[in-house]
Amino acid sequence: MLRKSVYSLAAVLAGIGAALAGPVAAQAAPAATTSGECVTDAKLVPNCGVLWGAAAGGFTGKPRDEEHKNWEKLSGRTATIFHTYHKGDEVFPTQAEMTMARDKTKPRVLLLNWRVEYGSTWANVAAGKLDKRIDTFAARVKSTFPEKFFLVLNHEPEDDVRAAGSGMTAKDFAASFRHVIKRLRDKGLSNMVSVVAYMGNEKWMAQSWWKDLYPGDDVVDWIGIDSYVSAEKNYYHAGVFADLLDRKAPKGIGFYDWATKQHPSKPFMVAEWGAYHRVGKVVDKSKQFNSVLPELAKRPNIKAIVYFDTKNDATGDRDISIDSAPSSLAAFRKLAASPLFNVRLR
Repeated sequence: MLRKSVYSLAAVLAGIGAALAGPVAAQAAPAATTSGECVTDAKLVPNCGVLWGAAAGGFTGKPRDEEHKNWEKLSGRTATIFHTYHKGDEVFPTQAEMTMARDKTKPRVLLLNWRVEYGSTWANVAAGKLDKRIDTFAARVKSTFPEKFFLVLNHEPEDDVRAAGSGMTAKDFAASFRHVIKRLRDKGLSNMVSVVAYMGNEKWMAQSWWKDLYPGDDVVDWIGIDSYVSAEKNYYHAGVFADLLDRKAPKGIGFYDWATKQHPSKPFMVAEWGAYHRVGKVVDKSKQFNSVLPELAKRPNIKAIVYFDTKNDATGDRDISIDSAPSSLAAFRKLAASPLFNVRLR
């Protein structure tokens, strides 16, 4: 979330369906329906198309469900993925979240972000010292929420890595992630789909420990990235949609290429994305929004994109909203209207 401190496709959709499915779908996707519609499988991977989602109302203090509904009206499409954030012993899924997921007229799936280690360390989580917290969550989900859901553990872990002995090293994160997912599965949470979500920032990808963050294919269902671009020229991370996917350390490879080459069986989620400019400026984001569809057509492993919308980021200096200029909103609504995002949850 910018650090927590944050070709019209109608005529060609059928022809690119198989291409968009790619190697991930070939291994895990459900069979195409007789009507040719795009649907999700047991791990929420669509057999064609791309899941569309949002995290709206960030840093406002307003109810996330209401902000999500308002954003859907603004953008012109139901945001199928409803992204929310929790930490420690917070009670979730909340009633509001469950209600959103059970809306028959606008079906949605929860993307729950959870900092299990909150108030402690990854090493303590891995050692079983927070098992009561994990087991309480498992029992709550089993008794109240049988629907499928995405679960992200400590998104953007790179920014939280500390020195050896802190309990917060890259290897500690991987061990923590493994422990939580395995324990939740052992408790019978078969409706949980795990996501590891990185910042994918070149600053961190250059670190010697970066490779140690990955928890393992056996506990990771989806690989995600939280990444943003500036619509302002000559400003930090200025670029288009491809740039937020392709950041790399010197002499390294881009994040999308790393994920798809090292873990080709894993679907790829852009778990947070957005185009920003400095607060108080009016900058057209059309170029950024218009660049999305061509990139999705070239990157078949991307199965979901989730926009993070806020008028002010965590530091209060960046506007990531889709309606900061009329031209930006028009371009975003055109993007949202693409049939590529017509994916039915099942």
